[in-house]
Amino acid sequence: MGKDIHTPAVNRLFDAILTLQSVDECYAFFEDVCTIQELVAISQRFEVACMLTQKKTYLDIAEKTGASTATISRVNRSLTYGNDGYALVLKRLAQKNES
Repeated sequence: MGKDIHTPAVNRLFDAILTLQSVDECYAFFEDVCTIQELVAISQRFEVACMLTQKKTYLDIAEKTGASTATISRVNRSLTYGNDGYALVLKRLAQKNES
C-alpha cells in the first residue's frame, strides 16, 4: 500500500493553498513551492482531465497537451476510480462559468 498523504505537513500545505485569493497569488506561491516542471506537469494532468471529461480521444489529448498515453491513462484511472477530486473541481468551475 502507498504512503499515507494525510499528514500534518500536507494539511498545513492545503491550509496555505486555501488562503490564496487570486490567480496572481497562486502564481507567486506555486512558483516558490514547485519547480517549473512540477507545475507544468500538474497543469498538464488537469488539462488532460478536462479533455477526458469532454470525451476527447487519447490521440487528440496527446497532440494538444503533449501528455504521454501513460499520463492520460493515469488521469483517466483517477477520473474513474479516484476520490472524485477532479469531478468536484470541474463541476465547480462549470458552475462558476455559468454565473
